[in-house]
Amino acid sequence: KNGSVKLDDEFPVSEQAWKTQGSKMFVPYGGKVKVEDLIRGIIVQSGNDACIVVAEGVDGSVDAFVEEMNQWARKLGLTNSHFTNPDGWPDPDHLMTARDLSTLAHHIISDFPQYYHYFSEIDFTYNGIKQGNRNPLLYKDLGADGLKTGHTDDGGYGELGSAKRGDRRLILVLNGMASMKERAEESEKMMEWGFREFDNY
Repeated sequence: KNGSVKLDDEFPVSEQAWKTQGSKMFVPYGGKVKVEDLIRGIIVQSGNDACIVVAEGVDGSVDAFVEEMNQWARKLGLTNSHFTNPDGWPDPDHLMTARDLSTLAHHIISDFPQYYHYFSEIDFTYNGIKQGNRNPLLYKDLGADGLKTGHTDDGGYGELGSAKRGDRRLILVLNGMASMKERAEESEKMMEWGFREFDNY
């Protein structure tokens, strides 16, 4: 937002980024990737490899980036979060609460409206590989426009979702579901319940 990194800047792909496990954007080893593509690779494709490229591109190393993540967490009021990596890879010291996730979502939506549209993209093709957005709320007629799913063995399947109807926006955080199917069903039920049973005063 301050202009130090631009969407058309390119970051190099290290061996560490290329070898990163889990969901991937499939960045090319030794190549360079545009920042905008990396953002879409992280948001739409859940690319752990793209997270490492961004961390190294912004701060020179993953460790330096993680340190900055933790500093920003404190500034944003994420009082019960601690990060050990940029991609959410399971680690006993890598923690975030549901409340902190909702606080972070609120900041993303309100502080960066010019970039929020990436969260509603249904699919993204990079390196000839088309991947669909894993957020099940986007495929329902709910007014949903973000944000992100997650999964770890310990945490189960999670959803950080947001939808807007008229002037009213809701943010939901769910975690601990046993399958992608359960995540899709429960997040839809919760979002509908929120719009039906609550109002703004």
